[in-house]
Amino acid sequence: MKSFASDNNSGIHPDILNAIAKVNEGHMVGYGDDEITQQANRKIAEIFGEDITPYFVFNGTGANVIALQSALKPFHSIITAATGHINCDECGAPAKFTGSMLKEIYTPNGKLTPELIAQHLHGFGDQHHSQPKVVYLSQSTEMGTIYTPEELKEICDYVHQHNMYVHMDGSRLVNACAKLNLGLRELSRDCGIDILSLGGTKNGMMIGESVIAFRPELAENLKFYRKQSAQLYSKMRFISAQYLAYFENDLWLKNARQANDMAGLLAKLLHEIPFVQITQKVESNAIFLTMPADVIRKIRESYFFYTWDETKNEVRLVCSWDTTEQDVRTFVNKLLKCQM
Repeated sequence: MKSFASDNNSGIHPDILNAIAKVNEGHMVGYGDDEITQQANRKIAEIFGEDITPYFVFNGTGANVIALQSALKPFHSIITAATGHINCDECGAPAKFTGSMLKEIYTPNGKLTPELIAQHLHGFGDQHHSQPKVVYLSQSTEMGTIYTPEELKEICDYVHQHNMYVHMDGSRLVNACAKLNLGLRELSRDCGIDILSLGGTKNGMMIGESVIAFRPELAENLKFYRKQSAQLYSKMRFISAQYLAYFENDLWLKNARQANDMAGLLAKLLHEIPFVQITQKVESNAIFLTMPADVIRKIRESYFFYTWDETKNEVRLVCSWDTTEQDVRTFVNKLLKCQM
């Protein structure tokens, strides 16, 4: 039985597995100097711009740490939503690797705005204060909400006026693209994002993320930060081959749409249940909802998922690329029986 705990819990898409198996024959040069990685580099450059080079890494925390290191000095600070992944779920890794402070902003929906960011834009040039330098955005957010291109451009324009950078954590950027029917570049670089962590693991890949800088000064030392952060894979072809399969025939988009569509169906069915209250807009593949504690306890006997806020009995359900309509309806039917 499939869970609704996280898209990290899903399996690997067969096309991705086939791609890994295909490059498992024979020997290839290591550390990214192989032809498969060069092909993947060219493919990603076709999407984001011929002047970029992606840097493949093992995981999302590694991608975020490397991206942030490229933009920060230890006396700088990072502005993030309080729910941001770097603030809640990375064990202090960004602060450890960069030496920079994280300044969190409480938001009702996980989204930052220029007005919210402004509260931390002070003390520039004052030696007694950490210097604001990076604004961290998740797309989609940890609350399942999505920034529109207009919202992203407004934030980036505002941040750039203060000689700062915008880092996008795109572990679920594909879900935002699927929702808004926009391309990866349209929802990142074209909006003014300076550096991107591009995810794949949550959307059908086995392992691997990519760091992509859109400014030369941020790209300059990425390979060194990757090595020092223990994120340089010797057998790089096994990550890069996945990206080739991921972008072939828009597999990334098909997977993301499936996850989003199943979340939309699940939300629709949950909305009809009196004891369930959906607490956030359902814009991607995540649903936040409250329900009675005894119902949560009973349904957990069959399904694993995370409690988001114990004080409100708020839980998070996440659909994946391999979630089916039958999975959704079976879950809802069992949930209804928990209240009987």
